[in-house]
Amino acid sequence: MAHLPFYIYLIFALSVLLASVIFFKASHNSKFFLILALVWMLILSFLSVSEHSTFTKSLLPIFPALTIPPVLLVMALFFTKKGKEFIKRLNIKTLTILHCDRIFVELGLIGLAAYHVIPKSLTFEGKNFDILIGLTAPAIYYFGFVKVRLSKSIIILWNIVGLTFLFNVIFRTVYTVLVLKQPNFALGYFPFYLLPALIVPLVMLSHLASIRQLLLKN
Repeated sequence: MAHLPFYIYLIFALSVLLASVIFFKASHNSKFFLILALVWMLILSFLSVSEHSTFTKSLLPIFPALTIPPVLLVMALFFTKKGKEFIKRLNIKTLTILHCDRIFVELGLIGLAAYHVIPKSLTFEGKNFDILIGLTAPAIYYFGFVKVRLSKSIIILWNIVGLTFLFNVIFRTVYTVLVLKQPNFALGYFPFYLLPALIVPLVMLSHLASIRQLLLKN
């Protein structure tokens, strides 16, 4: 991965930082989230440099390790008492702003595809429409929560569409690796593996938490 220009590393590093900081603010500076995120990043960083690491030049061997733990945690939040309380306290206005981070992620993916370390099918040139959620997030925030001119139904629909776009990216990632056998080298290296391991779970949780709060709101 040494041939990649510095700006691509910088875009992804800033994306991770931005998503983490915004979610931290949305959680009202939750120490639980902060500690969990730091520990998770340290574990992944250790594995990535370990001589016995399973991180390789293919996404396939590491994909379960990157995704299953955070997905299980997200599920646990919706099925446990403390988890539901945590979700209830999240500020969905701030969670809406978090989706702006998807603009930088998609720009970073375009850069990775240009250097042939991920398939072009994972970018917005290949039916990945995730960037549209990032571009519309400021409007949803402003007209939905500041001016309060959007109905609850429209905001819920926007979150559902955003969740659908996210699942589309996840499906296309798995499909290109398992079926098409296309190379996906980048996600085995820092900071790119934090996209499926941290950013995607935060985006998913942001959508689900927003939908839940809006549906339960009187």
